[in-house]
Amino acid sequence: MIVITGGAGFIGSNLAAALEQHSNEEIVVCDYASTDEKWRNISKRKIKDLITPDNFLDWMSANISSVSTVFHLGAISSTVERNVDLIVANNYRLSCNLWEICTQHNVKLIYASSAAVYGDGSSGFNDDFTLKSMSKLKPLNPYGWSKFLFDRKVAHYLSNYTETPKKWAGLRFFNVYGPNEYHKGNQRSVVPQFWEQIKKTGQARLFKSLNPKYPDGNQMRDFIHVEDCISIMIWLYDETNISGLFNVGTGHARTFEDLAKSIFKSLEIEPNIKYVDMPKNILSQYQYHTEARTERLRAAGYNNPFISLEDGIHSYVQDYLESKDPFR
Repeated sequence: MIVITGGAGFIGSNLAAALEQHSNEEIVVCDYASTDEKWRNISKRKIKDLITPDNFLDWMSANISSVSTVFHLGAISSTVERNVDLIVANNYRLSCNLWEICTQHNVKLIYASSAAVYGDGSSGFNDDFTLKSMSKLKPLNPYGWSKFLFDRKVAHYLSNYTETPKKWAGLRFFNVYGPNEYHKGNQRSVVPQFWEQIKKTGQARLFKSLNPKYPDGNQMRDFIHVEDCISIMIWLYDETNISGLFNVGTGHARTFEDLAKSIFKSLEIEPNIKYVDMPKNILSQYQYHTEARTERLRAAGYNNPFISLEDGIHSYVQDYLESKDPFR
């Protein structure tokens, strides 16, 4: 069996859909399907079982002999959550437990890290997996810090122990967008948020810049379509001899203005952009530029081209956001 924690969520449900077509193994989802949008993410899937996170470790103990691979995508992913003890319990401690279980039972483990570990980006976006390299990183919020803690723990494992899971990979996701993210509210990518603004008002609202290096609307992100993320995870699932930590981004940053204009173009509407003040609660942790370094991923053998921002936005808008059934 393949187990996907967070399997009813954004990336997890897209992965379940892809694995259903790609693999003959049965799929078990671990998640809370607690909202109307979230359960619909997996309503079309042929899953073997749906278990809740509070029962996960007991389920793993009882079924570990049948588990071949764990995709650990479940986490408290809100960048504005401030209950640090809760974040550490969910994002760090559970990940440590899973690493040990997968090591003991020869199970493959592919887990989600985050580009949030890079903080403001002043130390670069190098996915070098050494304790020395990671000591330079300064995450800006508890979510990023929890992901950083586990990445550093894995580096510690590798430096001090010889045993690891049968195969493992950590994935530092950059700005992912695509179908099945609707349940995330304000934590959705900006694509559906801009789309909603345009549909309601004919206008997209972008933050003004407070950094003279970046004009209004020219703040930059490495936007990556969820299909590219899934492609990388399927590749890792298939490749038995590749382990490591990898950035999951396109390696090519684009501006928020580029993204907004792509949505207008997909809707065949003339661009109408308004610049608004940035909320005070995000000023201290706002990133003006993110861009994945992808050399390690390419050197490991992943050769598929990434979907362009324009193509990815057009597909998302026309095939999902504008559809009567926006769920994959």
